[in-house]
Amino acid sequence: MMVLPADFQFSQASLQDFVACPRRFQLRYLMGLRWPAVPAEPIEEHERRMRLGTEFHRLVQRYLLGVPEERITRCIRDPELQNWWLSFLSHDPVAHYGGDDSAAKVRSELSLVGRVAGYRLVAKYDVVIVVPRKQAVILDWKTSHRPPTVPWLRRRLQTRVYPYVLVQAGALLNGRVPVQPRQVEMVYWYPGFPDQTVRLPYSASQYALDDEYLGSQVEMIAACGEGDFALAEDEKSCKYCAYRSYCGRGDRAGNIDDADAELDFDLDPDDFDFDLEQIAEIEF
Repeated sequence: MMVLPADFQFSQASLQDFVACPRRFQLRYLMGLRWPAVPAEPIEEHERRMRLGTEFHRLVQRYLLGVPEERITRCIRDPELQNWWLSFLSHDPVAHYGGDDSAAKVRSELSLVGRVAGYRLVAKYDVVIVVPRKQAVILDWKTSHRPPTVPWLRRRLQTRVYPYVLVQAGALLNGRVPVQPRQVEMVYWYPGFPDQTVRLPYSASQYALDDEYLGSQVEMIAACGEGDFALAEDEKSCKYCAYRSYCGRGDRAGNIDDADAELDFDLDPDDFDFDLEQIAEIEF
């Protein structure tokens, strides 16, 4: 018996959870269990890193809304956050990737929704820069304390979902003209490592691959019964999973400094709870 609601909406976070551990997807998105344990220890350090990441996103959003940089700078108390902020100001990635074009439309904290295999697919972007009929750049802030690894970023569902949805729904930012895959570029920008920016161009062939892959994952989930959501095969990541106690895989979080370099602490689990009335939806 299918357990996925007909009105379920997917995101890169939910799909990433399913790929990493189908059981976690079930516990979090179908059963509604919300973060029962801390993902990493020391708890204070984990919370500090998450807080700094959230604050950096808010600083940039305020800046792009027109708040003077001097006013923003005066409000920063944390030395690490201040370094990230000054790095952002000195490198100005928004301008560098097309935001200074007189025709550019720069949108911060933008949510768009497309469709895959009959279900909504939602993406929430840090920044989207669209120069009408020319280019569409997705800027994503990564506040990791370790430098980026390109192979890992290429494997992330975010890298597939964000350009895919922008191609579907980007006409809203492009003068009602559809955004072509070749016009899209995904840029990961690290304030702690500003010289190690990762740029991933998109293409029609990649869009076709993403359509097939994302569709297959959604169809697989839709076909699952209640007992079909298996535990992750690799138990190493379980000690950094907030649901580990539900699966009998430990009651103590792993140390944040011992975590795999590819473990992602940038994602806030509540970033993808959306009010559909506030989302610009693709028109069919």
